[in-house]
Amino acid sequence: MTAPETKIPTKECVAYALGDTATNLVWRTLMVFLGFFYTDVFGLSAAAVGTLMLLSRFGDGLSDVVMGVVADRTQTRWGKFRPWILWTAIPFGVMTVMTFTTPDLSESGKLIYAYLTYNGLIIMFTASNVPYSAMTGVISPDPAERTRLSTYRFIGAFVGALLTQGLNAPLVSFFGQGDDTVGYKWTMVVFAIVAVICFFITFAMTKERVKPAPIEKLQLWRDLGDLFRNRAWFVLFLIGLFLITVNATRQGSTMYYFTYFLDSKAMAGSYLVITTVGALIGAAFTAKLVAQLGRRTVILSAFAIMCLGSIGMYFVGREDATMAFVLGFIIEAASGPIVTLFFAMLADASDYSEWQGGRRATGLVYSAGTLSFKFGSGIAGGMTGFVLASTGYVANMDQSIEALGGIRILMSLLPATGCAAGLIAFLYYPISDQNLETIRAELAARRA
Repeated sequence: MTAPETKIPTKECVAYALGDTATNLVWRTLMVFLGFFYTDVFGLSAAAVGTLMLLSRFGDGLSDVVMGVVADRTQTRWGKFRPWILWTAIPFGVMTVMTFTTPDLSESGKLIYAYLTYNGLIIMFTASNVPYSAMTGVISPDPAERTRLSTYRFIGAFVGALLTQGLNAPLVSFFGQGDDTVGYKWTMVVFAIVAVICFFITFAMTKERVKPAPIEKLQLWRDLGDLFRNRAWFVLFLIGLFLITVNATRQGSTMYYFTYFLDSKAMAGSYLVITTVGALIGAAFTAKLVAQLGRRTVILSAFAIMCLGSIGMYFVGREDATMAFVLGFIIEAASGPIVTLFFAMLADASDYSEWQGGRRATGLVYSAGTLSFKFGSGIAGGMTGFVLASTGYVANMDQSIEALGGIRILMSLLPATGCAAGLIAFLYYPISDQNLETIRAELAARRA
């Protein structure tokens, strides 16, 4: 493996970050708006939506592992992972538009259409995002540069989130003129076009510098064995699972919370923008926090703050929207460093696997990112739908006290539980900042 360059040019960091801007124009829309779109615009029941999201995300889990194995064995003049950004850009955009298109079908026909388009979009997401995430581990071998690159990446991600959360409602209103089925479709056309352009820029302006020896023979069981013996990977998988379950549950409940509990649907967009700014600030300060405190302290402290903030959200009254904004900002600011470090640390887990067993499978290790995110968002989507259905939620109607209570729990106590679980899981992470330097030095000596 060779690494003649370790310092990543700033323009390349920005170009790489645009890939996650593109992804989050769609991903954050799925997390925040898709459930509400399916129940209140598309016309599906809450229980059907919960089942759709749970089954689709869990059923798609195998594709992440397969994509990781395939990406590790891809050999082109552009590298292993970059070409997938190019190949999937346009299909990703097409499936985005189709997912938010409402055909004139029967209820069962709409449900079948939702399964087909939603799962098609998830497959395109996998084929794009597993290789994209793995690029963090091959753009530079330097842990500090990987953290820096990951910081840029998640600033780009939060910019995408800001755009979709801030512009979604105005664009739906502008294009739909009172017809949200039309509004959502053309809003997603705009987002899809911007996403495709960003993907092209990411492909054109990035470079793979870490070049492991090619893995010629497909040995899936050996690859999986290496993966599950990698304790660092397993802990990070749990961290990603708990984090995305927490975030997707809270964000997916936001429209319900503001529409029915706080009785101010118009404020939801402002809340989403302000809380995303909090996450953006948290991500931007990650490198400095890590330099001062170390990764372990930063992640444990962030989970604790998220847990306490989520508990506090339970006690927000129906007339106290200001406190909901404050707590939401604090929670998202704390989540910024966790999600930023998560992907940087997957590169460390890849090093850890090579250090332990002499084989490196960067794409497979990074499949933990999308795998945990899909499982987490599936759990969140299923849980949201089932809680709403079990407490008597009825779309576009005044909600019962039981249904309002379910919405409050989705915004507070359930996320708090996930944060506590994430904190406990990270206590078992085996790579300290000190032995990471030892691992890196020994690998460099072997490669020389």
